[in-house]
Amino acid sequence: MHIIAQIIFFLLTATAVWFFSRKIMAIRRNILLGRDQQLNDRKPERWKNVLLLAFGQKKMFRNPLVAFLHLVIYLGFIIINIEVLEIVLDGLLGTHRLFAPYTGNAYTFLINSFELLAVGVITVCVIFLLRRNLVYVKRLWSKELDGWPRSDANYILITEILLMVLFLTMNATDTLLQQRSAPGYNAHPTGNFLFSSMIHPVLDGFSNATLIAMERTCWWLHIMGIFAFLNYLPWSKHLHILLAFPNAYYARLEPNGKMENMPEIQKEVLYAMAPETAPAAGAEQPHSKFGAKDVSDLSWKNLLDAYSCTECGRCTAACPANITGKKLSPRKIMMDTRDRLEVVGKSLDQKDKEPASGKTLLRDYITEEELRACTTCNACVQECPVSINPLDIILQLRRYLVMEESTAPAEWNSMFSNVENNFAPWKFSPDERDQWAHTNS
Repeated sequence: MHIIAQIIFFLLTATAVWFFSRKIMAIRRNILLGRDQQLNDRKPERWKNVLLLAFGQKKMFRNPLVAFLHLVIYLGFIIINIEVLEIVLDGLLGTHRLFAPYTGNAYTFLINSFELLAVGVITVCVIFLLRRNLVYVKRLWSKELDGWPRSDANYILITEILLMVLFLTMNATDTLLQQRSAPGYNAHPTGNFLFSSMIHPVLDGFSNATLIAMERTCWWLHIMGIFAFLNYLPWSKHLHILLAFPNAYYARLEPNGKMENMPEIQKEVLYAMAPETAPAAGAEQPHSKFGAKDVSDLSWKNLLDAYSCTECGRCTAACPANITGKKLSPRKIMMDTRDRLEVVGKSLDQKDKEPASGKTLLRDYITEEELRACTTCNACVQECPVSINPLDIILQLRRYLVMEESTAPAEWNSMFSNVENNFAPWKFSPDERDQWAHTNS
């Protein structure tokens, strides 16, 4: 019977790992559809970002209470998964609490720590469920979260509660069976655990056979739930649990207010100011596309940003354009980019010659109205807890509108014309620029 259980467990583990790896490789392929971008400089600063932003969740602590609650879930996810290693090895080797004989009292201490975190995770998940569904927090009730995004957050919270309840129930039945010296449970007694032992009075009336069935059921459901959770992550906004770390490493290190100029444009300005430096007619190199129209025109870092988005809405809550009622929502920009990238990826999987029915990120997903509402204030970049840069995507899409399609509001075109002819936004000749001083003297 043990051999059959081991075989079933091996097949279950292999299937879960295969499906997870397959989806992760598809996401990697999608991200690499973007333009190349070199982000390997200043490594000490990048590792510092990983430690402070991803591990330390530095930006979250601007709101200490919410940050603490989130930290409990985060630590629960990271630390309790150490216990998953033992469960997997037990399943593959046909053992029971494999680490207990080798760790002594340290084992009981570790499981007690895990149970403390499990109770903390249950408590915080209940608080977050109430906060998301009963308390009105504006950024959590925006229309872009209607449907799947809102359900996604609830599914994850409920799943985490169920996994922790299964973990505590498994421990409670296990330790009670140890006390009764049940066969297979009394070889290496661990003693009672802090929180699961509180369930013993509820379970005392059950027979050994019932308790064994309960313990095995909780064990199997717990590990199956973890495997299901593992494969749900790549389809969910909770993929940020994994991608926050590389995203923090490759985060922009320049000051937020510094915009990246395009070398092609700088050359054109140089040629206008110093015509003798311009190449001979016919010798010009073909220019690359200005800005971005679709996801493949964005950089791989932009696409990594899209997959790393937590949909928390802190960017949108800080956006002055959104606050004043305009349609721009930086969170929606990231969600639209990810949705479009997923559609393109599915088209590639199906080997379509024209991916995604000829649609593009610009206009089909993100409108001109949204792009023009942006003031480039960098509030969204500053607020993001995992170093996402919605502004960079907005700027690239807007560059395409202006420089490839010559599509801009009339007042913008007037300013562009003045800059081109007068080297300033105003309609005055450079020779007359100092006249205001004489007029007012």
